[in-house]
Amino acid sequence: MEEKHVLVVFPHPDDESFGAGGTIAQFTKAGVPVTYACLTLGEMGRNMGKPPFATRESIPNLRKKELKDACEVLGIKDLRLLGYRDKTVEFEEEEKIVNEIKALINELNPSLIITHYPEHGVHPDHDATGRATVEAVRQLAKGKRPKLYCIAITKNRETVLGNPDIVNDVEDTMSIKVEAIRAHRSQTEAMFQKPIDENNRIKKWLKEEIFWLYQFQSI
Repeated sequence: MEEKHVLVVFPHPDDESFGAGGTIAQFTKAGVPVTYACLTLGEMGRNMGKPPFATRESIPNLRKKELKDACEVLGIKDLRLLGYRDKTVEFEEEEKIVNEIKALINELNPSLIITHYPEHGVHPDHDATGRATVEAVRQLAKGKRPKLYCIAITKNRETVLGNPDIVNDVEDTMSIKVEAIRAHRSQTEAMFQKPIDENNRIKKWLKEEIFWLYQFQSI
């Protein structure tokens, strides 16, 4: 683990656990500080637990608590809530989000940023967050840019982007990742109604995290 500080930028509570929970746990276990900039509270999410234990009114505070619990599990000591509204990030002024992310980069001086790959995030909030993060890094002097690990979710990701640049085996932190995912109980309770070992596809997804290095044009 050669990183000195990792900045994670995603739009929703649970993105950090689903997309990079094992990798994040590896960093924090190695003593690398991780900051999570979460743009929204996921307050427009449709899942209220199974059976439901939340309402449209209570879900924002609940998801905020779930996020804090998940961060504690993952070893994230620095959580930044940026205060945007769920499912509206794509309509926000991009320059404003870019400037907020740039301010975080200037404050933290991360050696690595993890976010969504623009146009490969499936959810509009994912794509908007990825675009703003990439633009914030692009605006830095070329020699000052941190590495950018991007998560791509689209079905055609390898056709368009090629094979992933990083295939990270997180079996050593898989139990931490599962605990963090479970912390987002309102969203994930139904996932664990069957033992993980009974679903090989889920088990493979839990123990392997893949990223694409964002490659900037030579500018």
